Amino acid sequence: MVEKIYCQSCAMPLDRDESFGTNVDDSKCQEYCIYCYKKGEFTETDITLKEMLDKVDNIMKQMGMAADIINKTKQMIPELKRWKK
Repeated sequence: MVEKIYCQSCAMPLDRDESFGTNVDDSKCQEYCIYCYKKGEFTETDITLKEMLDKVDNIMKQMGMAADIINKTKQMIPELKRWKK
């Protein structure tokens, strides 16, 4: 079974080439999505964990995702590389 890769900032599944963010040299970043990371930098440098949780919650609700999936994702986010202290 292939292990899923998730953005280490927002938990978006990185399941397509176009989902991956980019490093400074335009190579694919293997840790972050295109929405969180471009050209080797976070797109929202000052976003807090709470703001990210609220943002993900809103986006997933707009996409019509089930509440249990949203809650699991929100529980996962604080454990991701960007947020884990």
